[in-house]
Amino acid sequence: MSGADLLTRARHDARLTQSELAMRARTSRPTLSAYEHGRTSPTLETAARLLAAAGQQLAAVPKVEFVERALSRERRTRVPTSLPRLPLRQALATITLPLHLNWSQPNREFKLAERDRRARVYEIVLREGTPEDVLAYIDGALLIDLWDDLVLPRDVRAAWSDVVNSALDQAPQ
Repeated sequence: MSGADLLTRARHDARLTQSELAMRARTSRPTLSAYEHGRTSPTLETAARLLAAAGQQLAAVPKVEFVERALSRERRTRVPTSLPRLPLRQALATITLPLHLNWSQPNREFKLAERDRRARVYEIVLREGTPEDVLAYIDGALLIDLWDDLVLPRDVRAAWSDVVNSALDQAPQ
């Protein structure tokens, strides 16, 4: 997501017009428009001020990268180096998995707010998903909550164990 898209989304999420956000952030509407359309880029300080005026904050979060892990029968999978976090709305949304993940029941909806449905989606994505699927459907904190209850092949569980255990070790007691 570009900086321009980030500012526009933050403003829309706050249900503010450009004029309202500009006034709150002590800048002009034409300047805000130039930022949102990518004609100019705000400084980091200005971007933080604009986001704060929209009720959000600028934060540095760990980059999620993927590494290959061996599975049985010469298969391979890609596992994140740290667990991704999703916005709450996305983590608990009602979703339809793409056909490459849920070919046996196309168009089936899963309510991620329901723990058993979320567990089913996580099992599917951990077994069959691409890195893009992991980033779209898996929330690290919710994965940790489900981890002991997930029904996963032994090799998939082993491939994911390091990143899950590392997250658990870093969690406050």
